[in-house]
Amino acid sequence: MADTLPTEFDVVIIGTGLPESILAAACSRSGQRVLHIDSRSYYGGNWASFTFSGLLSWLKEYQQTSDIEDKSTTAWQDLIDDTEETITLRRKDETIQHTEVFCYASQDMDDSTEKVDALQKNPSSVVHGTLTTPLDSACLSEETHMTSCEVPAEDTPKNEGEVLLEATNIEETQAKEKCGDKTCTHTISDRDEDENRPVVEDSAEQPKRNRITYSQIVKEGRRFNIDLVSKLLYSQGLLIDLLIKSNVSRYAEFKNVTRILAFREGKVEQVPCSRADVFNSKELTMVEKRMLMKFLTFCLDYEQHPDEYQDFTQCSFSEYLKTKKLTPNLQHFVLYSIAMTESSCTTVDGLKAAKNFLRCLGRFGNTPFLFPLYGQGEIPQGFCRMCAVFGGIYCLRHKVQCLVIDRESGRCKAIIDHFGQRISAKHFIVEDSYLSEETCSDVQYKQISRAVLITDQSLLQADSDQQISILIVPPTEPGAHAVRVTELCSSTMTCMKDTYLVHLTCTSSKTAREDLESVVKKLFTPYAETEKDKEELAKPRLLWALYFTMRDSSGISRSSYCGLPSNVYVCSGPDCGLGNEHAVQQAETLFQEIFPGEEFCPPPPNPEDIIFDGDDKQPEASGTNNIVMAKLESSEGSKNLESPGKHLQN
Repeated sequence: MADTLPTEFDVVIIGTGLPESILAAACSRSGQRVLHIDSRSYYGGNWASFTFSGLLSWLKEYQQTSDIEDKSTTAWQDLIDDTEETITLRRKDETIQHTEVFCYASQDMDDSTEKVDALQKNPSSVVHGTLTTPLDSACLSEETHMTSCEVPAEDTPKNEGEVLLEATNIEETQAKEKCGDKTCTHTISDRDEDENRPVVEDSAEQPKRNRITYSQIVKEGRRFNIDLVSKLLYSQGLLIDLLIKSNVSRYAEFKNVTRILAFREGKVEQVPCSRADVFNSKELTMVEKRMLMKFLTFCLDYEQHPDEYQDFTQCSFSEYLKTKKLTPNLQHFVLYSIAMTESSCTTVDGLKAAKNFLRCLGRFGNTPFLFPLYGQGEIPQGFCRMCAVFGGIYCLRHKVQCLVIDRESGRCKAIIDHFGQRISAKHFIVEDSYLSEETCSDVQYKQISRAVLITDQSLLQADSDQQISILIVPPTEPGAHAVRVTELCSSTMTCMKDTYLVHLTCTSSKTAREDLESVVKKLFTPYAETEKDKEELAKPRLLWALYFTMRDSSGISRSSYCGLPSNVYVCSGPDCGLGNEHAVQQAETLFQEIFPGEEFCPPPPNPEDIIFDGDDKQPEASGTNNIVMAKLESSEGSKNLESPGKHLQN
């Protein structure tokens, strides 16, 4: 409750995204009194992960919070003195726009041919909810949501620190079906229960594959952990180093990305990464293998050979690759599968990206990347846990109405929450999405186009069906951007068995659907399409799709914000990059600005230096930094946070 909160802190942090969570952990670890609050009901902000039902509830909640102003807030004007002024914060989260949801999977195993034909003619006829901006359409309404697969409105997103509600249990609830003008109900029988199991389609013209229905997806919704932002961890990146240094890595588990894919001439193929992979590849000739190894060796220490690229610093990386006498096949591999960048990227940036890729090979596996089990949302939660362990206080569903500014000094003195409580602090850290339109009037934001797909088959079949893959699809039109595709299997704990979770990301040119739908059509086929040709049959079937755009505030300088006091610091949301380097760099830069000379997220103390609450032993007078540990209460339980599992180690 708000009346139990202390009224004074050293640092108040608003928002639980990755940079804010890292800062909270660093401040708490250095002995600062930290209050970490978020108006949302889940950790992570736009870095969060949701179950399937939680994602649908998030969409519905987003529309409601965007359309309906909160009238439960307490008036704060009477709490302001004549010597003070205020900066109001935004009530609506407007970082997500143009959200559209499509379902291509059949509702049940006994769907009629008419429904399949209707889906072929008009896929949008089974859209579960389409959100546009302004948000004026009903999300997941009764008219558009399939009745036998409804998700309760009160279902909340899956995340630590809150009770998770199950999706509608198909075996225990009644399904309603419209029969003419009447409404009949029936209880799911044992026959229906059998129908929920995957059925193998037997066809002489195609490999056997399981048929997944929407009912199964809803029933197994807790097995999904769907990231709002698609990221991977570079094995030699800043985030991995920070996780190991701070020991936050013990709160999460990780898997290697197993392969790098390329999309060339309409086909998906695997890219060789290591020396052994290069020489075992059947896609490259012997001459190409030697050329590729020579160029990659140069990329590893390109700074030592400036004469090799100095004359091309003003050229694009793609033009530079042509001067190296690489074949078109090798140019494609280097540009999109190793450097993983745009063709317009500068030569130096391209070489830097290629070197970063190569130096990350071999630390934890054959590819440079790791993925956190249960999704990207586990990472900010891990840093929040570290903050709480060292005494930080957390409040979700806690809105802040305004910042209180002292007119004479120009510094921020306090915040006033939606209960009317005034909380003072020395420093304030605010996530960009909380700043008002007046504060951001001069800010020009970029946008990120995102798509989340559920499919029934991998993009590239292999001996093992547990593959984690990344693919860059080159742009096909001038001015368009390359699309990054990340495919996750069920062993990542992000999707149910016999399905794959696919994330698509690119810099926005239009709406997310307009930017990404062409790539989706190249790689996948709608689930209900008839068997037209063998090429379409070989593609993975698309079961469900979500498109949305997300604000990218990563490139905004502090001077772009109007009227911010010197002790108010701004953290940005997710950027469009593959890694998390920007978030870590931003957190460390702000920490050093606030607390110059303090070590950023130092290693945890030795056990003998820790004093637990209630211990009669007094700290030694020598000035040793004894740490008082605080318990972290969680209504959900620790899941994998306390399990030994596979953790990061040097």
